[in-house]
Amino acid sequence: MRDYLAFRWLALVAVGGAVGTALRMAVSAIVPSEGPFPISVIVVNLSGAFILGWLLEALALRGQDTIARRGIRLGVGTGVLGGYTTYSAFAVASDGLIDTDNLAVGLVIALPTVIVGVVLASLGAATARTLQRTGQGR
Repeated sequence: MRDYLAFRWLALVAVGGAVGTALRMAVSAIVPSEGPFPISVIVVNLSGAFILGWLLEALALRGQDTIARRGIRLGVGTGVLGGYTTYSAFAVASDGLIDTDNLAVGLVIALPTVIVGVVLASLGAATARTLQRTGQGR
């Protein structure tokens, strides 16, 4: 059996996923979505992209994968951020808008969100490199 399929890692991802889902629900309660724009979904996906970019780069800059780093990557990266972000809700909302004759609104939500998500993940990685270089990322 592959190491990442060990019960301890699966349990860590599951617990992290529960925490991330609770965080997403909290954001949804704070950031209401009005009209056709699913603002809370956009907020969690974009903030999650930045945090994931930062986390994975920060872990990579620390060297070889250790058990502790693997636990952080799986627990926080896959678990918490996987539960926090919701690209499936984003896809369903965009598809629903396009299917209900709101093609322009669906595209206004879908394309910029994907592009900005990639940019924010890159900015998160750049932030990790900057913090590492200045000694603040330790």
